[in-house]
Amino acid sequence: MILQITEPSSDLSIASLLMKGGVVMIPIVLLSLAAFYILVERYRYIRSVTKGRKDLMIQIKKYLQAGDIKGAKLFADQESSAMGKIILSGLDHIGKPVKEIETMMESATNIEIAEMEKNTEYLGIIAGIAPMLGFVGTILGIIRIFYDISLSDNISIGIIAGGLYQKMITSGSGLIVGILAYAAYHFLQQKINRFSLRVQKDAYEFMRSILSPAS
Repeated sequence: MILQITEPSSDLSIASLLMKGGVVMIPIVLLSLAAFYILVERYRYIRSVTKGRKDLMIQIKKYLQAGDIKGAKLFADQESSAMGKIILSGLDHIGKPVKEIETMMESATNIEIAEMEKNTEYLGIIAGIAPMLGFVGTILGIIRIFYDISLSDNISIGIIAGGLYQKMITSGSGLIVGILAYAAYHFLQQKINRFSLRVQKDAYEFMRSILSPAS
């Protein structure tokens, strides 16, 4: 007797493999698309509002040292970046108490950062929901496998393994989507934190220029 060993087919495409995960794969795929859209949209927005003149504060200081507040306002107003808006909020209140200037600049900074963080919280939600959906899909698959076994009264490794590997696809997919969403959230937060640090440095230089224009 010749024992023939048949190897499993290796020409299974990723698309067909994902389809074997069942209906739970639909929300997981939708979550992955949503995470990708949020990442791209927020990245482009954050990049556009933080990409300003690197010599902005240097030029503002020159105007202030010359006593040309109006020129400083016009220069800051031409700067469409978030930093330009924050500096302009301080320039608009020159002559008022220092505490009020600091408060206005802090409020402008909080508004700009809130705009950058808009919708990023959904990435955190996706990072938590996607893996759970994957586990739910796997549990439902296991329940279905044992239900089929109870009906057929046939405990076969083929039946168990065949159904189980299909349902494990949902767990793997959910984990991958969750990890990517988690990484995307912290990637965007890192860029926002860098901008926040830059704001603190420029705000310090701005206040020092007001208090000591000659320095």
